[in-house]
Amino acid sequence: MKLKIVFALFFICTLSGFSQEFSKPVDYLTFINKEQELISKSTWKYTSAVAHSKSARRIDATRKQLIKSIQSSKKKITDIKNGYNGDTDYQTKIVQYFDFCEKSINEEYDKIINMQEVAEQSYDAMEAYLLMRDLVNKKIDEQNENAVLAFNDFAKKYNITINSHETELSKKISLSGKVFDYHTALYLLFFKTNITDLNLSLAIEKKDLGAIQQNASALLLYAEEGLEKIKTIQPYSNDSSMLTATKKCLEFYKKQAETFVPKVVDFYMFNEKFENARKSMESKSAKDRTKEEIDNYNSMVKQVNKEIENYNKMNSANFQEKNNLLTTWNSTGDNFISKHVPAN
Repeated sequence: MKLKIVFALFFICTLSGFSQEFSKPVDYLTFINKEQELISKSTWKYTSAVAHSKSARRIDATRKQLIKSIQSSKKKITDIKNGYNGDTDYQTKIVQYFDFCEKSINEEYDKIINMQEVAEQSYDAMEAYLLMRDLVNKKIDEQNENAVLAFNDFAKKYNITINSHETELSKKISLSGKVFDYHTALYLLFFKTNITDLNLSLAIEKKDLGAIQQNASALLLYAEEGLEKIKTIQPYSNDSSMLTATKKCLEFYKKQAETFVPKVVDFYMFNEKFENARKSMESKSAKDRTKEEIDNYNSMVKQVNKEIENYNKMNSANFQEKNNLLTTWNSTGDNFISKHVPAN
């Protein structure tokens, strides 16, 4: 899973050049704004790395660089003495904002990574991981809104005219959030069936008929629910690749529950019947075995060999189809994110 961290929009204003003496309020505002712009650039590098790089080392390196950028800018702003002519309200709020962002990307990131490590084990764990991730993003967005408010309050207080418009960088950051959200919505539909199918496979491996039927029923339910939900989701920017890949997986899992599992159950039941017949034969001496019992057993031997051959072929074909679909879904997801999140 990709971690989505989105810094909300940063500010652009029509300001004159500045000097660090801050003889004018506009100079003071510009100085702080430029530090925020530097952080937004580092944020974008991190977001782009998450979207386009498969190297965990590179992704973590850009995250650490982002933290360093926040720390550097925070120090520069903290070192301003007396704010602007003794007015430190805006300075204090921005430093608090940077503190929060640093903690979120540093400490909260570690919590999310720890949750991610166990998220693949169950749907509930995956949902909890995604909720935690989204909560961190939401809190950052809320703090950013406070920073925007503080910016506007300072500008209004000192009669500074602001040309407020969205920068290309902030558009990219906002767009990447939408891309990750779209991917996550379809991933959850896919994962709910995928993890259930994994549990089903474990039950089949253990030859636990009760668990097989229970997981098959759940798989059918989740696949049908997912297929209904997909009908309400539109292609993203005329790109239906994720929808198509997810739909094919859900259709496969539906077929798995309706067609494959009953055949598995039939095979195991016949195999159990054969084992009982074999044990019955072996428990009797040769002279105590009737011709009918011997003929019936020999017939079952021929049939069980045929059933084993058919089962192995069916199982192999099912495994291959599933493996191809999973490979396609994963590559489609990676390509989708890479395509719609700008590279630079």
